[in-house]
Amino acid sequence: MSSGIYYIIAVLVGMIAGAIGAVFHMSVDKLTTTWPVFLQDSLQLSGAPLYISAALIAAIMAVCSLWLIRRFAPEAGGSGVQEIEGAMEGVRTLRWYRVLPVKFFGGLLSLGSGMVLGREGPTIHMGAAVAKAASDIMRWPDKDMRAMLAAGGAAGLAAAFNAPLAALLFIIEETRKQFPYSPRSYIAVALAAISSAIVTQYLTGKVPYMELAVPAMPYITYPAFIVLGLLLGVLGVAFNRSLVWSLDSVRQLGIRTSFYIFPLCIGLVIGVLMFARPEATLGGELLAVHLAKASLPLGVLAIIALLRFIMTLTSYSTGVAGGIFAPILALAASVGLCFAAVLSLFISLPDSVHVALAISAMGGLFAATIGAPMVGMVLVIELTGAYEILIPIMLTTIFANMAAQWLGGRPIYEVLLERTLAIEAEEQKPSN
Repeated sequence: MSSGIYYIIAVLVGMIAGAIGAVFHMSVDKLTTTWPVFLQDSLQLSGAPLYISAALIAAIMAVCSLWLIRRFAPEAGGSGVQEIEGAMEGVRTLRWYRVLPVKFFGGLLSLGSGMVLGREGPTIHMGAAVAKAASDIMRWPDKDMRAMLAAGGAAGLAAAFNAPLAALLFIIEETRKQFPYSPRSYIAVALAAISSAIVTQYLTGKVPYMELAVPAMPYITYPAFIVLGLLLGVLGVAFNRSLVWSLDSVRQLGIRTSFYIFPLCIGLVIGVLMFARPEATLGGELLAVHLAKASLPLGVLAIIALLRFIMTLTSYSTGVAGGIFAPILALAASVGLCFAAVLSLFISLPDSVHVALAISAMGGLFAATIGAPMVGMVLVIELTGAYEILIPIMLTTIFANMAAQWLGGRPIYEVLLERTLAIEAEEQKPSN
């Protein structure tokens, strides 16, 4: 097969993944705004009737999302990044014909309910599913198929955040153990990410999704970014271990009772929070921008950070479709602002340092949890457009990654893949 044909297919995969990702993004946004407005404005509910109705709607959506996944495509639960890595490694099978529809509609329901989940997980998985479909049609050998899976995943990430460069780096850094390195593979991934970004920008606009204007920081502030990075390294390790513990605990609860009880309960809570504490719901991209501009007191920021931490763990542990990138970014922004508020109690901070710390914290926590510091730096820059603080972002991200490694932290998707394989092996054991 010629490289030219391979590149054309990569472009087509990117375009299709970009279109699906953009439609998914717009559909989630529409759903998350439509049903709360319907309850509050159209039905004019308030007080207990509003909270009860919202709780029931969110719970039904969460349970329906999990039912779709468990009934038709169990591998479509969660983020999906670990499934792609497993498929590239040859230890998991990507059944695109069932993952694609289930991930789309299951993700639409779970994210639309208000759960603290990111759209990037579904779009990355759907992008890889498109790539697997193309590979099956072309009847490519294993090496070419694995490279195209990477291209599809990159296209999905580019569609989720309008971040094609971060998408390319994500494949290089995150799938370094599975990616079949060759010039043709690199070019295919780049072409898929670029074509996806073009389609995404055409459909949703060219403005960064989390645009935050911030000036260059004085050199004297750089130590603060380093200290923040070290703290985020600790938080990242704690987050990963808490997430795995939460997943294991919920699974044991499901085995003993029913796998639908926990998502039902979380859906009920999410529905109430959509009106009582909206900052504790949804993926959090817009929340991060709002917090950076709002100048909230330390106590409020600390409560938001705690709520986001808890709701991210519980939402992901339900087993519905959804990623953790966006929730991590929102959690990091709130932690960065908390750090800035604490600093301001002791020293006078220059203007906009709190915004710079919030932005840098996004890259730091991403690096500490995902284990991909290069991606964290570039993703944050592309999302916010904060090119003036590149060095502070790099400092926070690198030191967060260093601290996480020193504490024995491992990339979360590597851990999740191992967990999936262990559960699969356990379920296949013959019963005594």
